[in-house]
Amino acid sequence: MLAYGASAVLLCTSPSVSALSGPGKTQSAADEKPTIILVHGAFADGSSWNKVIPILQKRGYQTIAVQNPLTSLDEDVAFVNRAIAEAKGNVVLVGHSWGGAVITQAGNSDKVQSLVYVAAYAPDEGESLESISKDAYETKKIPNVPGFSDPVIADGFIRLKDETIVQYFAQDLPRQDALVLAAGQGRFHVSTLGAKISNPAWKHKPSFYIVSDHDQIISPKLESEMAARIKATVFHLPASHVSMLSQPAKVAEVILKAVGSK
Repeated sequence: MLAYGASAVLLCTSPSVSALSGPGKTQSAADEKPTIILVHGAFADGSSWNKVIPILQKRGYQTIAVQNPLTSLDEDVAFVNRAIAEAKGNVVLVGHSWGGAVITQAGNSDKVQSLVYVAAYAPDEGESLESISKDAYETKKIPNVPGFSDPVIADGFIRLKDETIVQYFAQDLPRQDALVLAAGQGRFHVSTLGAKISNPAWKHKPSFYIVSDHDQIISPKLESEMAARIKATVFHLPASHVSMLSQPAKVAEVILKAVGSK
């Protein structure tokens, strides 16, 4: 079940989603719908969103899944900025995992109306993935999770082993689906781990956060702490790190809630 808020109130998917754009909408209202830009994380590509995209498109939303190069924060942000420039009207930015850091930096455009973090990093100014993880795990403040303990590094790029994807990255997907993810994973440059955010967009944009309660790549407790710090509207899913693949309808529902925010 999808839960949100401090009291973890349970949410019924179909009625709440339908209420966002029910009958009686005029064509002009449809024309004003924001574009939804989806930003994948490390060890992934735009196909991460393949189950969410049809749900959003059926609701009439222009949707763009950015193909980040994963070579640096600046280059990933540049790819997102091009998508923002391409979009007509307002934009809702959605970031998964590393993509959360990217939308935190790229979300300062006046066209961006809200941010959605899906099991994602939400760094503050001067923070990086490395500094957030060091503060949380190395100080023993938050118990570490096993998914990123044994990566493969070659030529300065990081990937996860196939069995890591199966056991810890996408453990709530069928094994064959997880192996497909492993085969298509992007390579993530080591420099991105230390890349610092300079102007966090969540400080002045409405933010929404999906905590994956069974995440073994980023600790769910760390996700909850980041969500609280950015004062996001928080939702919980009993999902792995890739909730957009294991529970796409629930993830789409939260995105649609962000669409309705101003």
